[in-house]
Amino acid sequence: EPEENILYFLEKKSPKLETWQREILRIVRKVAQYFEPQRCTKVLNEGWASFTHYYMMNRLWDKGLLSDGAMLEFCSLHTGVLYQPGFDSKYYSGLNPYYLGFEIFAEIRRMCEHPTKEDEEYFPDLVGTPWVDACIDAVANYRDESFIRQFLTPNLCRKMGLFLLDDDSQSDYNVKAIHDITGYKKIKKALADQYLTENYMPKIEIVDVDHYGTRKLTLMYYQNNSKKLSNQSAKVMKYVEELWGFPVVLVDEKSNPLKI
Repeated sequence: EPEENILYFLEKKSPKLETWQREILRIVRKVAQYFEPQRCTKVLNEGWASFTHYYMMNRLWDKGLLSDGAMLEFCSLHTGVLYQPGFDSKYYSGLNPYYLGFEIFAEIRRMCEHPTKEDEEYFPDLVGTPWVDACIDAVANYRDESFIRQFLTPNLCRKMGLFLLDDDSQSDYNVKAIHDITGYKKIKKALADQYLTENYMPKIEIVDVDHYGTRKLTLMYYQNNSKKLSNQSAKVMKYVEELWGFPVVLVDEKSNPLKI
């Protein structure tokens, strides 16, 4: 079967590595695996932290346990963290994960406590649900891609002024969808798809090993949206070959060798 964890395969199966070298490889792999969930949940983590901080500070202030000065200082800090430049701003570099995550969690609470007819149509399971339970469920069971796909609402699309551009790479940009009823689903899908792992990290698997001949190791690259590998790929392949100790080749999905 194909093996997607290349470091694990090299650690366990490389004919060349000594015990201490395998241990170093294991450490590198473990560190990488530790950060993998964090990379997939940046919007969730930052949004939940900002939302929780905002709720706690407001509760403390409501109870008189926080001075007005401290609250003003928090509001200034909170506003800066959530700042989202407009699409036409020179400072725009995409959606701020703090802002996006915070707004979605705030929207979940709003739907639980003050649902509209629109919410009842699109999110009937949230209406009347304790908002803390709904938020905890989102934190525990979703990652960025599925979180956005599940909880981005038409109301939030309108509030954030989201729209979708169509780039054919041959002419000017065209507006493909706006934040109306027909464009909502297209915008939500496009935004969620941006957080799919295969859209920003190449999918490469070990698909074959010549155990009894040349010991050649074959890797397969699954191309997504016609994306090509970077110029660093040749250097990475040399490192893999050094760890394996025998020839390593990279092929496409039709088993044709790739030139990198």
